[in-house]
Amino acid sequence: MKFEVSVPEAIDLFNEIKKQPKQLFEMIRADVKETVGHYLTSLMNAELTHFLGRDPYERIEGAQNHRNGSYNRKFTLKGLGEVKVHVPRDRKGDFNTQVIPASLQYEKELRQDLSMMFLTGVSTRTLSMLSRKLIGRSISPAEISNANKELTDSVEKWRNRDLSDEP
Repeated sequence: MKFEVSVPEAIDLFNEIKKQPKQLFEMIRADVKETVGHYLTSLMNAELTHFLGRDPYERIEGAQNHRNGSYNRKFTLKGLGEVKVHVPRDRKGDFNTQVIPASLQYEKELRQDLSMMFLTGVSTRTLSMLSRKLIGRSISPAEISNANKELTDSVEKWRNRDLSDEP
């Protein structure tokens, strides 16, 4: 496939970008999100293919489990925001993807960033308000508290450690 643009078309395009540069970056972000969503979906489909031991539409006599469509899901990535993916499933419900763990709504690095901001004194309510602007998705104060539970547990473990062997 060859993509050709005439000089007047290119000039018009550059003039449009000069008028509204924000719109160009929004289009790029949307395209990147869509591409990442397709990539993650492809990874999960490959994972299901490996799990079942055969390609889509390939029949094996005596096979008890089959593909059973997919369901839509959103997953938030650091630096990118919310990505839409199609999680494949099997008929028996035995397949669990490792690409995007079932219980997580956002990646671990984002959870760590929220914890760091919380440690610096940003309240859960403030983080909730900032999340929409920073990652394109609102994270409730309860979700932020849950993300910080691991951090809180570690601090409590450190505070209650045995000091009897210390000089």
